Amino acid sequence: MIGRLCIVGVGLIGGSLALALRRAGAVGEVVGTSRNEAHLRRAVELGVIDRYELASERAVEGADVVVLAVPLGAMTAVCRALRPGLGEEAVLTDVGSAKASVVASVEAAFGGLPSGFVPAHPIAGTERSGVEAAFPELFVHRRVILTPLESSSPVACQTVRGMWEQTGALVEETSVEHHDLVLAATSHLPHMLAFGLVDSLARLGDHDEIFRYAAGGFRDFTRIASSDPVMWRDVCLANREALLAMIARYQIDLRLIEEAIERSDGETLLEIFNRAKQARDGLYSEE
Repeated sequence: MIGRLCIVGVGLIGGSLALALRRAGAVGEVVGTSRNEAHLRRAVELGVIDRYELASERAVEGADVVVLAVPLGAMTAVCRALRPGLGEEAVLTDVGSAKASVVASVEAAFGGLPSGFVPAHPIAGTERSGVEAAFPELFVHRRVILTPLESSSPVACQTVRGMWEQTGALVEETSVEHHDLVLAATSHLPHMLAFGLVDSLARLGDHDEIFRYAAGGFRDFTRIASSDPVMWRDVCLANREALLAMIARYQIDLRLIEEAIERSDGETLLEIFNRAKQARDGLYSEE
């Protein structure tokens, strides 16, 4: 049971976490904070949070757990602002998609890594954003990755693990470095492809006709291009090295397909497509 939970940035992820913990009876009071008071008032109306404070320093006072759910680019400034009010025994965690960036932000803001800090990343979300998009089932049967640090206390690690387990999530642990490499391949690169494709087609002279005849496959593939642009700009910059490596590798593989088409090499194309189909079918065989 978390007596007082503070959500810094009450949007889809932070709001869904609060709702899931409420449904599980695993939290007492939920306090929200952000720069947008209208947004916070709406969160109260929806029953996501109990009250709010515009000053993050005041919002975290007396909190047992503080969850950072803000864009990666704002993480350092937010941590500096809340630091004076954070209790010594408070557990600090986050939901950021690039862990090395978050760790660097916390270390810069606090002048070191607090023992109560445990980085985390829920592998869940939708293309929608904002507190009105929040719902308590978001994390059910979804993975949440913890990347504990040498400085993270066992009590803090158990608290964060228990919090996410209460939402119905499947909690795993890995290193910061491994997390960022894997997410660059499985999440960050696909988002870049979706954003890039939609932008490329939108800039064609006859883009209205192209989109009018787009079938379900196009809609499914490009759904994530409706995600929050600010958040994904920050993810690109925060996980720059790993993402660039994955883009470079993908460009090489895409060139192989291009060359096979140029040569009318159906055998190579069929080999690539069969290999991809087998991998995809095996990955989601239980769906």
